[in-house]
Amino acid sequence: MGLLWETSFGAFLVLTVLLGGGGAWMTGRAIARGWSPLPHLVVYMALLACGIRFLQFALFQGTLLSIHYWIVTFVIYLIVGFAGWRHKRTGQMTTQYRWIYERTGPFTWRERAGT
Repeated sequence: MGLLWETSFGAFLVLTVLLGGGGAWMTGRAIARGWSPLPHLVVYMALLACGIRFLQFALFQGTLLSIHYWIVTFVIYLIVGFAGWRHKRTGQMTTQYRWIYERTGPFTWRERAGT
């Protein structure tokens, strides 16, 4: 039992980080792809955190209603989901408005010089 994981590090790594984090990344990208506002991401990440906490309870005998570990899971998914949203939004802005914006990194863009 640690600050980040409840039952074991392996369960945390596989279930919370890899499976749930992958779901958070894809959810963030899907929200950006639909041009939905960023607050939708918060709602979906809260629901995803509830689902993963249930799997942690059902598969690894974790605590179902632990606020501490739900918040840890939610914050991880919020960070990963926001990264996925931002990565997709950067691609959208620099391909759909390529005469205005240019990519400066995987998560950032800027106005082209002279526009």
